[in-house]
Order: sequence, then C-alpha cells, then structure tokens
Amino acid sequence: MWHSLEDHLRGTAILARRFAAPFGGGDLAYWLGLLHDCGKASDAWQERLSKVAAGGGRVGIDHKAFGTRVAWDRGLGRFAVGIFGHHGGLLDQGDFKKKLTAALRDNLRNVASAEAALSRLLPELPDDLRAALPERWQQDPLVGEMALRLCYSALVDADGLDTHAHHHQLAAPRVRPDADFGHLFALFERRRTESLAQRPPSPIDGLREQVYTESLVAAERPTGMFRLHAPTGVGKTLAAAGFALRHAQRRALRRVIVAVPFLTITEQNAAVYRQMLNEDGTEPVVLEHHGQVDFDAPTAGRWARQAAENWDAPFVVTTFVRLFESLYARKPSAMRRVHRLAGSVIVLDEIQALPHDMLVPILNGLRLLVEHFGTTVLLSSATQPEFWALQTFADLDRFELVSEVSVLNEKMRRVSYEWRLDAGLTLADIADDASIGLAASGDGGASAMVVVNTTADARTVYERWQEEGFGDVAWHLSTRMCPAHRRRVLEVVIRRLRAGERVLLAATQLVEAGVDLDFPLVYRAMAPADSLLQAAGRANREGRLECGRVVIFAPSDGGQPEAYKKLVGVAKTCFGPDVADPDKASALSNYYRRVYDALNLTDPGHVGQRIQQAREQWAFQTVSDGPLTDVRSGRRDHKRAFRLIRDEGISVVTPQGASTDAECATLIDLIEKIRHAPVPDLHDLRQLQPYTTTVHSGVLRNPEVKERMRPIIGDEVQVGALVEWIGGYDQATGITFDPSFEEFVL
Repeated sequence: MWHSLEDHLRGTAILARRFAAPFGGGDLAYWLGLLHDCGKASDAWQERLSKVAAGGGRVGIDHKAFGTRVAWDRGLGRFAVGIFGHHGGLLDQGDFKKKLTAALRDNLRNVASAEAALSRLLPELPDDLRAALPERWQQDPLVGEMALRLCYSALVDADGLDTHAHHHQLAAPRVRPDADFGHLFALFERRRTESLAQRPPSPIDGLREQVYTESLVAAERPTGMFRLHAPTGVGKTLAAAGFALRHAQRRALRRVIVAVPFLTITEQNAAVYRQMLNEDGTEPVVLEHHGQVDFDAPTAGRWARQAAENWDAPFVVTTFVRLFESLYARKPSAMRRVHRLAGSVIVLDEIQALPHDMLVPILNGLRLLVEHFGTTVLLSSATQPEFWALQTFADLDRFELVSEVSVLNEKMRRVSYEWRLDAGLTLADIADDASIGLAASGDGGASAMVVVNTTADARTVYERWQEEGFGDVAWHLSTRMCPAHRRRVLEVVIRRLRAGERVLLAATQLVEAGVDLDFPLVYRAMAPADSLLQAAGRANREGRLECGRVVIFAPSDGGQPEAYKKLVGVAKTCFGPDVADPDKASALSNYYRRVYDALNLTDPGHVGQRIQQAREQWAFQTVSDGPLTDVRSGRRDHKRAFRLIRDEGISVVTPQGASTDAECATLIDLIEKIRHAPVPDLHDLRQLQPYTTTVHSGVLRNPEVKERMRPIIGDEVQVGALVEWIGGYDQATGITFDPSFEEFVL
C-alpha cells in the first residue's frame, strides 16, 4: 500500500511539533517536518518510485534540496540544514551551503517540477516562516545550535515513527503517553519503605533518611541546576531518584534520565529502579540503554527495542557516553533521542568521572538545556568537582539538596587516614601489611582491600598473597577480567563480607564507584583526589565499626596511567599527612581548581575550547568527527572531535572467562557461527558482550599480542575490531599479558 506523500509530510510535521513544543520549538519542527520530503513531489521522483517500488530498491534521486531551499528562502535560514541532513546527518555550515548549491544545480528540472506541485501539495505554507524562530535562537549562536539539535532530533524521530507506522499498518505512530509521575512517585515511596524494612538496621540510617528528606524538599523548587553533595554510603542513588520523580511530578516534566559513567553502575542502578518502578501487567517504566543490553532477547520485548532508539520511556538509565555522544552527534540514528532531554530531569551520578578534556562543551550543553529548554539537571557525587570555578558555570545559579554538607561529612566520617608515602615501600610490602591482621584473625574483622592504579599492580598484590598462603581467601578484580568473570568475583566477595568471612581483595579503580563493598581496612595507592575519597567510601561503609582505616601509600614499584600524572601531582600538593585528608571539602575544592588550571581548560587551543568554537559556527561535523585535515580525501582529525572515550580500542572476546567448561564450549561454538555467517546476527553478538574486554589500540604495535587475537568479523585485527583471545587467561586474574604489555589494557 502506497504511503501518500501528503499524509507522510503532515504526519511527520504534527508529530515533530508535538515533540518540540515543550521547549518552544513546535512551529519550527512543524515546518521542517512539512518540508523535509516535499522534493519527492517532482515528476521524476514519483516515476522512479513506481519503477523500483515492487523490488524495494532506492529511488536514487535527490529529494532533500528542494525542501531545504524553500525553508531557507522563506526565512528559516541556516535552520534549514535540518532538512538537508534528515537522512545523512547535520553538516558544517560551509559544506552545507556548497552541497545545497550543487544539489540544486544538478537537479534543476526536478526542483522546478517539485516547485510547480508545492502550492497544491501544501496550500497552507506561508511565504514567511520567520515567526517560527524564537528571537534568542537567532541572537545567540550556541542557543541556536542547541535548538537545532533538539528540533532536528524531533524531525528525524517523527519521520522514523511515521514511516514505521505505515510499513507496519498501524493506525498511528507508536508514541507512549506521558507518564503519571504522581503515581510513580507514590509507588517509589511505598517500595522504598518496604525495601528499607527488609534490610538490617545500620548506624547511619538516620543520616540516610535526612538526605532523602532534604532531597524531596528541594524537589519542590522550580526547574534549574541542582547538586547532591553527600558522602559515599549515604543513599544518594535513592535520594536522587526520589528527587527526580517528585520534581517531575511537581514541575510537569516529561521523563527522568539517569546517566552514570560505568556499565557496572548502570546495571546496578537499573536493577534497583526496575524493582522500584516496574509493575506486573503494565508496560515497563525503566529503560536501560547501553552497549551490553540485549534488546533482541525474548524478555526485552518490542517496547525495549523501539524505546532504545528514541528513549520513549518515563525513566531511562544510560551511560555518560551514550548521553553526551548522542547530544553532540550529527547522524539521525544517534540523535533521535536527543529531543527527550528537553523538559526532563537529568541525573548525572558520579559526576566527577566526566573526562576533563570534554568538560567545557558538556557543561555548556547542560547550562543551555537548563536555561533555555526547560530541563532540570542534578549533579550527584561524594567528590563534587568545582565546576563553578570554570567560566562556563561561573554565574549559573544552583541549589544544594543537602544544606550543610560539611556537617554531614563530619557526621558520616567513618574512617581515619594513614599516609605511607615513605620511599622504598613496595607493592609486596603493602600486600604483606594487609594480610598481617588476617593471619591472626579467624573472622572477617581483619579483611582488607588494596586498590592500585594498574592491572599489573593488582596482579602483583594478588600473586604475593598466593605466595604467602592466602590463596583461599584472596581475590582479584581488574579489567583484565571479562565482565561476567568480574561479576562472579564481586558476588563472592560481597557474600563473604556480609557473612563475616575473611577476604583479601586486590583491585583497580573499577571498585571505586557504585560498587557496594564494605571493608574494615582499605589501602589505596596514591591517585587523583576523587579516587582516594571514593576508595575510602568502601571502608566501614555501613558505620558498624567505631572507625575504619584507610591507608594511602606510594609504592616505589607501582605504575599509573599517563592521564593520572598531572592529577596525582596536584593531589600531592593538596593532601597529605601535614596538609589535609581527602574528605576535607575546602581542600577538595582547591584541588579541582588547581587541576583545571594545570590542564589549561580555558586555553583557546584546548580541544574542549576548539569544540565550542566549532559549535558557535554551527560546524556539526567538525564537532562529531573532528576538523577536516585533507580536503581531497575528506580525512578528519578524530582526536579533536567530541569523544568521551578517546581510544576506541579492540573488543577482545574471552570465552575462557566462562564459569564452566560447557559454557566455554558454547561460546566458542557461537564465535565460530558468527565468524562464518554472511551477516552476523545481532543477538549472537550481544551474547558475547559479558565475555568481552577492551584492549588499547596500542596493542597493534606489538606483534606478540596481536598474534594472540583471531578476528571474529572480517579478517584483520584493527581498531574497532571484534576478536577472539587465544592467549592465556588466568581463572583468577584474567587475560595473561607479559608485564610489558600493561599499557594495552583499558
């Protein structure tokens, strides 16, 4: 059955207006939708469609240039790039104008034919569309750039939904009704109360309730920028959700979007929120969206697959990467969900983990969403960065959910700090020190965790315990282990700790955020200040001891990532035995200010500032792909593009990380199936994700490591590849690398 062009244009326009109306872009989105495909009215396009329709082929005649020209000529100006890029993506303004001119020149007859049909096709189209553009969008280039991102998102989402509805013979596009946040908040309150009643009491329950109550009080305020600055273990996950749900109810906002830095936290938080908000017999409330969610699984259902494309759900849990790389993308597939950010509550958990080099564009984007597009943003962390020291946030109003942070910090102080920065101290010394108490104790009261800066160091500590006879109570956690392997170890460690059994754990910083561990004694290798404080949050977490111990040490044989060097240097000047402990708020604030200065975030040549300059020029492809370095080849400098993760790495599947031989054999069979399939099945690929670890692209420089990788898709080991690891894999520590290969593990 033919999809009438007029029906598609009007259906897309009406839906785009619905999506964009909450942030003042309804009229602009409507006209973009009405004009986006009007070039298809040309005789040549329609004739070609008749010929290829039966076989499902492409028409192959440009249809975007005419609608773009109409929008430009009638007053929408450079906002017309949204029409020109509704299939291929947003372009830099200079490229857009060149390509539009060329497309119009090369299709003169088709353009004339479409123009002749325009008045009949869209009789209501006015000669002047400038009234659709809010004045501020035209005056401030950054406000206008963000507005176009949101309106473009509304357009391509509406286009996709209207087309999908026709092809599936639906009565109307599938758009979920607005959620009843009053009901969701009441449900959350009831289930939170029930959940707390089932937990054993903790000495800090009163402080957790105080933070939760203050968060609900703050939720009554108007939309804006909020901060939840509270110590680890005080219940920020539930307090932030309570604030977001209540605030969405009180301010008639459209959804809650929770973004976190790490997959482990995403999965953990999503499980909590599903338990609190999903109800049997109704459509799920919580959408979990990141790279390791299998939307093709039978339990996911059609809803999850469709909602993931455009975040059509009341409560979304995602990652920083997915959120911000969608916001600053340019392709329709990534940007369909962006319009959902306007008029929503965005909760950013563990905000200290945002990469410093991208801070300026991220913070500017958040500010614009708050000040111009009806969004509320909540920044949550125990180690709140000093964003207001940066010009981007300098004069931005904010409201603190916790009124007396310093008082709460003092009440929640559950540890004492010891500094072991003496020269000559080795990782073996620290391993021995950590195990001394365990040797003399028969229970878990002397359990200890050692957190170091590299996977090689974690393995060194673990192997020392093995040598000293602690193998039956020692565990290891690092990114050398695949996610499924790490999850199994965490489950064992948490179960033993809760049962009061002995545990020694050697780990990297992956345990420092969102991982619910509670040790009486934690050792932390010298690191950036936020890492020191996050590690301390895993000591005496429930406050059951009079005082936990945190030992900060500087091993002479320890390593650290290159990115740590400047940060550790600053940390050493701000913290120490004669300076301050990491939980001193004024010292932490001073630390962040010095870090921003050391990293030259305000330098016009800094990558974040370069991205801002590109945004001011509406250079969308430069933002997402980097500046053009070779006009002839079209090559771009991806190192200067907006990326939260700089190295794409190589995805290494380790079937050896399976829990049983049978499971390992099944994974190997699955790898062979994918390897020989003409077109790999996405469901099969997603089954490999829990056994996939990421290796730095630097591995390509070392033939010994490269030889241990067999391509699964394609026939070459290269950046972005999916490969099978055929080297060693230790059942305690994961991928076996020679120590010299340490730099290759992410």
